[in-house]
Amino acid sequence: MTSARTDPPLQADEPTMLLAFLQYHRDTLLLKASGLNARQLDTALSPSPMTLGGMLKHLALVEDNWIQEVLLGRPEPEPWASVDWEDDRDWDWHSARDDDPLTLFALLEQAQERSDVGISEALLAGGLNALSARPSRHTGELFSLRWILLHLIEEYARHNGHADLIRESIDGSTGE
Repeated sequence: MTSARTDPPLQADEPTMLLAFLQYHRDTLLLKASGLNARQLDTALSPSPMTLGGMLKHLALVEDNWIQEVLLGRPEPEPWASVDWEDDRDWDWHSARDDDPLTLFALLEQAQERSDVGISEALLAGGLNALSARPSRHTGELFSLRWILLHLIEEYARHNGHADLIRESIDGSTGE
């Protein structure tokens, strides 16, 4: 788990810039959730049931889904493969209350490490124009690596806004 973050470069090639922004937003989430105990990670800010612990687990799922499954066409890793998503389509959010903080942070860190390896593989194979193994369920088209990276950045950035509000409600911590 990181306790600091590095601003993305002001000038760089496109892959470097996208990866730097992704890492920046990953680090921002970790900063917002760091130092909290299990009860605090399970604190919601009304009217939403969203928690920081759920957010950590959800973003681990997002990383694995988009990189391992969609981009690379690999099977769903655990713990996701064993989940009955039909029974609870928000299991990632709901089950986080049963996980201790170290488990939640490790789950996200491991998913990010797998993603970084997969992203590197795709960049070497076809650059940002590398196409996903699995198509969009809406259009049937393949995703470019560029689209997937931008989507991951968007996903983290949106949830970082939520994380900022939740964290402030827990202990008054504010920040960028």
